Amino acid sequence: MKNLLTKYNVAAPRYTSYPTVPYWDKQPPTENEWYQSVIDSAEQNNEISLYVHLPFCENLCTYCGCNKRITKNHRVEEPYINAVLTEWKNYLKLFSSKPIIRTLHFGGGSPTFFQPENLERLISGLLQNAEIAPNCEFSFEAHPHTTTIEHLNVLYRMGFRRISLGVQDFSDEILQMINRKQTAAEVHEVTLEARKIGYESINYDIIYGLPTQSPKHIFETAKQIELLKPDRIAYYSYAHVPWIKPSQRAYSVADLPLGEAKRLLYETGKDLLEDLGYHEIGLDHFALETDELYKAQAEGRLHRNFMGYTPHYTRLSIGLGASAISDSWGAYIQNEKQVEAYQEKVSTQVIPFYRGHQLTSEDQIIRQHILNLMCHKETSWSTPDLRTDALYEGLDRLQTFAEDRLIELQPFFLKITPEGQPFMRNICLAFDAKYWEKKPEGKLFSQVV
Repeated sequence: MKNLLTKYNVAAPRYTSYPTVPYWDKQPPTENEWYQSVIDSAEQNNEISLYVHLPFCENLCTYCGCNKRITKNHRVEEPYINAVLTEWKNYLKLFSSKPIIRTLHFGGGSPTFFQPENLERLISGLLQNAEIAPNCEFSFEAHPHTTTIEHLNVLYRMGFRRISLGVQDFSDEILQMINRKQTAAEVHEVTLEARKIGYESINYDIIYGLPTQSPKHIFETAKQIELLKPDRIAYYSYAHVPWIKPSQRAYSVADLPLGEAKRLLYETGKDLLEDLGYHEIGLDHFALETDELYKAQAEGRLHRNFMGYTPHYTRLSIGLGASAISDSWGAYIQNEKQVEAYQEKVSTQVIPFYRGHQLTSEDQIIRQHILNLMCHKETSWSTPDLRTDALYEGLDRLQTFAEDRLIELQPFFLKITPEGQPFMRNICLAFDAKYWEKKPEGKLFSQVV
């Protein structure tokens, strides 16, 4: 494994999309082109996934790579909610009938920065002119320090049944190092209250590779997980990208577990989670057998989008709010990242995006193969509609993985072996036609390990 880690520890995307954002067209789709792609997608299936980005946080966590705005001024809530609801109303004009919301997810930032009554107004406005699918999933990300019982009650009453807690690590030492203002007691309280209220799925975000983190910290976190038994775990690799997120300069590379040391943290956590009954799902995720994510993998319906892994596939995903990304399956757009620029565009009835990409037929074929690998660890090109020149160029680049027994490569079929699981991003990278057409000139992605 040591030689393989050295060989394959390169910078690579996490592939929540293909093409990845840095390789989108320099000229995004026009407003009319984007609207038409939304209409075309909705006509094929009017079930949609809805993502709302709520970017505000009261405190800066130095490890964080999310798009956020740090403020203690809660007067920002009302104008931001007004802008999101205005953006949604503009989308509603495109549908010939009420859209059916299959999934609704609040991400951030810290969605629980917002006062419960404001979240209730936001949700009511989103659902007012839409239908709700019978098998819908409403979920939100929660900061243990700012999530109150009132938050939990209001969101549950509005239909939310899944909560994702940003735990990261249970050690006070690590939390202090990354400036994360929370305690283990707060995680316990929110978890127990959520269960008491009736939430059906609780996720913990845990990060390995944080500064000064050691196997001892992973053991401590596993003990807390054993005690609280969340339904699923997102076990993320810390992405050190200080050239993108300057707050990460709060510590140096010397503070970080790298290479073999970082991989040991992952393997330690993986073994402990599996001992507790969790199963590895795709990349960086674990779930109990009772959780919908595990069932989706077992039944071959696991999907991946900009929100990560999901048991629900919709052709159309609409992102609302600053920096949110939308996907019509034929095109992508991303909204303005800065809150003020986003709100200004919405106020003038202009679609608030600043970049995007129109997928070619080749893009869509490669996208499907990468999705197959990320969700099912295998892909096939046995039919002509799944073949393209870029695919065969990728297959040539895969020979080294086959020689290292990280994949099984057969005519018209590829499968990732258990030994190849840690290198899933590398294997997908070989299929990435856009990356190979134009190798990155600067630093764009985090290391695989």
